[in-house]
Amino acid sequence: MSAPAHASAPAPARAFGEAEVRRALDAVLDPELDEPITDLGFVRSVAVDGGRVEVHLRLPTSFCSPSFAYLMASDSKDALVALPGASHVVVELDDHHDSAIINTGLAADAGYRGTFRHEAEQDLDELRATFRRKAHTAATERALTALLRARPGLPETELGGIRLWDLPDDATTAALLRRRAAVGLPDDADALVLVDHDGVGPAPDQVPLALRRARSTRISVDGNAHFCRGLLRTRYPGSENDQSPTKEHTP
Repeated sequence: MSAPAHASAPAPARAFGEAEVRRALDAVLDPELDEPITDLGFVRSVAVDGGRVEVHLRLPTSFCSPSFAYLMASDSKDALVALPGASHVVVELDDHHDSAIINTGLAADAGYRGTFRHEAEQDLDELRATFRRKAHTAATERALTALLRARPGLPETELGGIRLWDLPDDATTAALLRRRAAVGLPDDADALVLVDHDGVGPAPDQVPLALRRARSTRISVDGNAHFCRGLLRTRYPGSENDQSPTKEHTP
């Protein structure tokens, strides 16, 4: 039986190109460095042919943590599969000592434990949660340090009472809000800023110590990011052209 005259044909899949692929990959973060893999220069190549897309990733060393490497590759594949019109997605990690294992697992959609089997010491969700907490701590320190610089008369001891409404509407605050959402913290304007991932703030006399600990975490994250960027440029000459300046970190 023929279709009714008023029935419409299925809408054709929307075409996409390299720019759309790279925008999708902007959402994929290095879990330890808390920066997009596109900004870090970890995307080695992108090839698009109709609904088929193939992406190759590279890392600063051949011995980067296999769990971190798998997480970035897996998140990249998930981001690309979600592209409207994507019919076949291949993501491969180049030049890593576990490239063959990771690429085989990705191609089979085996998951983290299915890929590494007995070598998978930690659940990937637990690993992701750990680094989301670190990213939140670092983002909190950036926001509060920026506030101290903007308000030189503000005593450090009063930071425990700072609320989100006290922060400026800028990239640093927006980054903090994203990190709070990732760990399940509220973004209400009256929410306290200096809290842990459970939403608990330090006692008033512990505020300076809490800030110093947060600063140590932030320095570690930023330092690792700077170091890895340099290693990538050394390993892959010309990769500096694919790296973007950090957009949301205070100097």
